[in-house]
Amino acid sequence: MNTSESLADLVAAEDVLLFVNAAITATGQREFRPGVSGAMDQQLSLDFLHTYVRVNYRRVYAASLALDINDHNAARIVLGLLESAGEASAEERRAEGRLIAARLAVLPPPRVYRLFGAVRRAGINNRRTRAIMRDWLAARPDLGHDAVKYRRGVKTAARHVHLRCPPGAGPLPEVGAFLFRPGKLPRYAHPLLDAWRRAHYEQGAVAELPFTVAEGFAARHGMKRAVFLERAAPRMTRLERLRTQEQRVVEGLGTDADLAVMPLTRLALYVLALPFEQRAARRAELTGALRTAARRAAGGHAGSWGRVHAVLDDSFSSSGSGQKRRRPLAVALACHYLLEALAAPGAYRGLWTSGRGDALLVRPWGPTPLGMRILDALEPGPVGSEPDGPRSSGPDRLVIVSDGWDNAPAGLAGEVLRVWRQRLDPGRRTAVVHLNPVYDAGGFDVRRLAAGVPTAGIRDAEDLPALVEIARFAEGRTGAAELYAYLDRRVARFTGEGMAP
Repeated sequence: MNTSESLADLVAAEDVLLFVNAAITATGQREFRPGVSGAMDQQLSLDFLHTYVRVNYRRVYAASLALDINDHNAARIVLGLLESAGEASAEERRAEGRLIAARLAVLPPPRVYRLFGAVRRAGINNRRTRAIMRDWLAARPDLGHDAVKYRRGVKTAARHVHLRCPPGAGPLPEVGAFLFRPGKLPRYAHPLLDAWRRAHYEQGAVAELPFTVAEGFAARHGMKRAVFLERAAPRMTRLERLRTQEQRVVEGLGTDADLAVMPLTRLALYVLALPFEQRAARRAELTGALRTAARRAAGGHAGSWGRVHAVLDDSFSSSGSGQKRRRPLAVALACHYLLEALAAPGAYRGLWTSGRGDALLVRPWGPTPLGMRILDALEPGPVGSEPDGPRSSGPDRLVIVSDGWDNAPAGLAGEVLRVWRQRLDPGRRTAVVHLNPVYDAGGFDVRRLAAGVPTAGIRDAEDLPALVEIARFAEGRTGAAELYAYLDRRVARFTGEGMAP
């Protein structure tokens, strides 16, 4: 650490890391322990953190849009920046505008339309806000599709920015007539707009609509589910195919969802939702899809991490909550396959807290003996899934994926890590990092295992390499200057321009 850095700089760096962890993991939803982190607790905790960081570290608050934070907090940051534009200088507003535009471009359209609704309800109607909204609407590949699928959101946004839809030829006037003057035109040139018109009385037009819109019309016409799914299949998105795949199998329609192209964490959630019998029967298919998704997520880092040992939490608390069912366990399962791809060939070892050796059949069960599993992971042991296979000399990296509630016995994990770092590995030959998928609203952070072990929040396993990079700033060996330089590099890559220092 740079000795010239002031105490204020170090406190600022800690505040930044605290906020980043919260922005990655917290979604305002209830966690497994409602008394510790219920929905209202999370909302109040996030309200405080967003206000605190925006007021005290506005530049960092905006720069967080370039990090791997979740969509819920990204939308909150955009709303906060637009709502408090008067607190920023002209230069800051220009930099924030670039970041907001870049983040809106990667947010899911439904999330952006909900954000625009919040902007309207908050009464944010300055020229810059309207320009940002108009630019995003203009960049949409097919506004007619959006008008059918997200009708209320498009209508709210168009009204707020005073989007001009003058009568005449072209797609924009048709969208305006569709939104604000329904029934005035006898037909539409845009195929989706006209399909929506015909679907009110023509059953054959239902299959031409986006799946979520077509479902309502199918129910209105009394269409059989099997017939509807067969006709709608060509227009389904990948996630819609995944959601309806099991029902298609039951209806005898087969399966056309290519699991290998699914995002890794989403695929892990799908696997965990299957009964054990189906997981076992489809072992080759599911394992192959998970490994393919993991290699894709690893990208250029594949095989570059050396010997990697992982401690993965599949205790009962990994079942999550009613709003986030099996989310912590899905993150652990996805990290298992991703770490296998990141490790050198044949140099990965994954240990589940339950002692189970078959990752595909994991389930939330039992206590959390993290301390015992960490002891096992730090010892030389078999590499791969065969217990009698070749033995490693100890890991180059130890990655712990857990909510941090070590209870069998309580506190053993932290003590093991403290003694290991102070007595057995003071030279830090083994890099240790703790990734926590659960936000602790009471502590305004994710729960930590030990003071000397860097901890980062995680929501999607695909972000693991970047989170391991940012977690090193929590270890205390780098200072605030390095953290801010890292943020500037992320902003520069995200926007293509960077922010002024």
